[in-house]
Amino acid sequence: MFKLLLIEDDVTLFSEIKNRLAGWSYDVYGITDFSKVIQEFTAIKPDLVIIDIQLPKFDGFHWCRMIRSHSNVPILFLSSRDHPTDMVMSMQLGADDFIQKPFHFDVLIAKIQAILRRTYNYNTEQIHLKTWCGATVDFEKNTVTNDLGSIELTKNEIFILKILIEQKNKIVSREALMNSLWDDKRFISDNTLTVNVNRLRKKLDELGIGRYIETKIGQGYIAKDEVNQ
Repeated sequence: MFKLLLIEDDVTLFSEIKNRLAGWSYDVYGITDFSKVIQEFTAIKPDLVIIDIQLPKFDGFHWCRMIRSHSNVPILFLSSRDHPTDMVMSMQLGADDFIQKPFHFDVLIAKIQAILRRTYNYNTEQIHLKTWCGATVDFEKNTVTNDLGSIELTKNEIFILKILIEQKNKIVSREALMNSLWDDKRFISDNTLTVNVNRLRKKLDELGIGRYIETKIGQGYIAKDEVNQ
């Protein structure tokens, strides 16, 4: 799982971007002290930095210079300013890309994936087979198989299971799941999500592993690992 450092002082925007990216299985970190960005960057060791230009203490250009003096980590700028010199400056400082606010979330995801693919030879076509709780999950065939048999899942069910497994042993919020399904062109309402998760759990019960999908009241869902029970 890739770690992203989002250097953004707008708390509302930070929370929105973090929650949306969580649905794409990214770990998103923020800055707690904007006078100690480099110290926090060093501690987090992110795979990608997303940075706003207008920040407290020092602007994003300053921190880009500082980061570049320490690391070649890819940097993506966000900015509400529309002056072309901002884009030129960011590229001259070694940034990898630039997005002007307001932006469509699909564009942000596409740029993040492209940068990660270029930098780490990351293939967005994930391996379609995963092992979870002793079962083989086939994301292409939409099946889960173990010694007790095989079940077939709907598109929504396999997508939900995929997100939960990719973040196993971590709570995935209902909002993150719904946002992910929305961005994947599968709109799903709050009530429909509950129905899908309950149906998914019931089908997994046929294989004896439904109990490993747990509901965390007021928080979301978690796919637990058999070995951590």
